Amino acid sequence: MTKLDDIAGRIAATNQDMLEAGQAQEIIRAYASPVDGVETLGLTAALGRVLATDIISPIDVPAHDNSAMDGYAFNNSDIGTATVALKVAGTAFAGHPFTGAIAPGECVRIMTGAVMPSGCDTVIPHELVDARMDESATISPGVVKAGENRRLQGEDLAAGTAALRKGKILRPADLGLLASLGIGEIPVVRRLRVAFFSTGDEIRSIGETLDEGCIYDSNRYTVFGMLARLGCEVIDMGVVRDDPASLEAALRSACESADAIVTSGGVSAGDADYMTAMMEKLGDVRFWKLAIRPGRPMAFGKIASNGKRAYLFGLPGNPVAAMVSFYFFAREALLRMMGAQSEPLPILRVASQSSIRKKAGRTEYQRGILSHGPDGRAQVRVTGSQGSGILRSMSEANCMIVLSHGQGNVNAGDDVDVVLFEGLC
Repeated sequence: MTKLDDIAGRIAATNQDMLEAGQAQEIIRAYASPVDGVETLGLTAALGRVLATDIISPIDVPAHDNSAMDGYAFNNSDIGTATVALKVAGTAFAGHPFTGAIAPGECVRIMTGAVMPSGCDTVIPHELVDARMDESATISPGVVKAGENRRLQGEDLAAGTAALRKGKILRPADLGLLASLGIGEIPVVRRLRVAFFSTGDEIRSIGETLDEGCIYDSNRYTVFGMLARLGCEVIDMGVVRDDPASLEAALRSACESADAIVTSGGVSAGDADYMTAMMEKLGDVRFWKLAIRPGRPMAFGKIASNGKRAYLFGLPGNPVAAMVSFYFFAREALLRMMGAQSEPLPILRVASQSSIRKKAGRTEYQRGILSHGPDGRAQVRVTGSQGSGILRSMSEANCMIVLSHGQGNVNAGDDVDVVLFEGLC
C-alpha cells in the first residue's frame, strides 16, 4: 500500500512548516479509497445511498411517440398555405390509443401522453385551433411547426443506455426515474461505518455534573450530525479521557469495528495530547499544521489493530475548527470511501457587505449570512466574532465565506467565494 509520506512528498514540499489547504485536500483525496461491500435494496430504502453499478435502461422512455399537449394530432403536410378544416377521426387518450390510421384531411383529438396515431406527426394545442367542433378542427398555416408537441420514443432515455451511473447518491428524482423503468431493486454500496469520540479530561457528557473548569461535549453532537447527513452508519464511543491506555483502547476498538474514525481534540502539541503518540504507534498517521483559520492542527492517516484497518481523521477540539476541518477535509474523503462520485463543492461569487480583515498566506473559513439586497442581488456578511470556539456563529450562519490562501483584505463590495451550508450540512 502507498505510504502517506510518499503521497505527501509528491504533493507538498517536505520542508514546509504548514500545508496549504489545497495540498492537504489533495493528499487526503489521493490516499482515501472506497470500501468493499454491496447490498440490494428496494427503491424506498435506497434514498441517499450510493449506486454500486451503472443502471442500464431496459426500455425506451417514453416507450412510444406521444403527445406533449392536449389538442389535435394531424399530418403537417395537410396544412398548406390556406386555413383548412380537418375532419376529427376519433380521440386518443393516455392508455387508450386511437386505432387505425388517419386519411388525408383528417385529425385526431388527443390528450397529453396519448400515443401518436399512425399518420400523425404534429400536435396543435386546443387554444391555437381557429374553430373546434365535434366533427372538425380548423387550423391556420404556420401556427405550429412540423413535429411540434410530439415526444419521440426513447427521447428521454433509450433502451440499453445508462440511466444512472455508479457512484451516484440517489435523490428523490432518481427513485422516480428507476420506477419509470420498472426497476424495483438496485445494488448500493454498503453503509460506511464511522466511529467517533471526543477527547479531554475537561469534557463532560450531557447529564453529568459540570465540575469547575469543565465543559459539555458539543463536538460529539455536531460530528454525529455531519456523519448522519452523509448517510454513514455512526458508532458513538463517547468521551475518552486524556491518558495513553484509554486512548489506545478506544482507537483499537474503533479500528476493529469501523471503516473510519473521527476524533476531536488532542491533536495539538500540548503536554496532555497523548493522541499523537497513540496514532503513530498504531499506524500510518501524520499530524499537520495547516495554513488555515480556524482549525490549524489536524491528523490524518490509517491505523491498524488485530488485522483490521481504519482511516483516521483527528479534528481539532475547538467546536468551529472541528466543523470546518470536517467539512473541508474529512467530508470529501468519507464520500470517496462511500463510493460516491467526487464532485467539488459549488462555490458562489457574492458581494461582501463589509470589509473583512484577512492575512495572506492562509485560507480562512468565515461564517456568513447570505441574503439579497434591495436590488435583488446576492450579498453576504460575516456573523460577527469569528473565534474558533464560538459555535453560535455556525448555528446562525447559512454559508461559509472562503478566503483563499493568497488573498488579502476584502473591501466592502468586493466579490468573495461562498459555500452554502445547504447540501453541505
